[in-house]
Amino acid sequence: MTVTLLIADDHPIVRDGLRGIFTGEHGFEVLGEAANGGEAVTLAVSLKPDVVLMDLRMPGTDGVSAITELARLGNPARVLVLTTYDTDSDVLPAIEAGATGYLLKDAPREELFRAVRAAARGEAVLSPAVASRLMGQMRAPAKEPLSQREIEVLTLVARGSTNKDAAKKLFISEATVKTHLIHAYAKLGVKDRAAAVAVAFERGLLGT
Repeated sequence: MTVTLLIADDHPIVRDGLRGIFTGEHGFEVLGEAANGGEAVTLAVSLKPDVVLMDLRMPGTDGVSAITELARLGNPARVLVLTTYDTDSDVLPAIEAGATGYLLKDAPREELFRAVRAAARGEAVLSPAVASRLMGQMRAPAKEPLSQREIEVLTLVARGSTNKDAAKKLFISEATVKTHLIHAYAKLGVKDRAAAVAVAFERGLLGT
């Protein structure tokens, strides 16, 4: 069985290198190359490869957006992320978007071949570093959500209220406001008001 490939990476040298690796190996055929996520989606639809080797950080449409769009279109190609990044902010969105696998660019050639064949069969493929990171995420205790009162206090703080002002507006004591803030800091993993507000906004807890 020949596995057909589409290579998506914004660096021409990387694309040339990958094409050379797979062209010289029996059982693979490179159907095309894309320089960004938008091109990858277009070519995946027209060329119908078995596997898309997808970089994540590309100009214009990035890799995660392309994976999301391919999933929305119901495209049958398996996406194997091939990148230099293994941070949570890269790994988790790619997996959640529908990537079949996640491999780092320093993977040995034979590991890359095995990963592509496995991805073509629909098997999940993760580099050891990425697998360890995901396991760590699963084992980490779930973050306790903020209470409604803690959100109310943080919302007032975000609008510039002092503890005393917040206490008056919520008809509670200033000491109670401080207690709510301390609990919120612990739940958000921060140490001060500014960081608490920033993280709460980032998580969509305070609206816009």
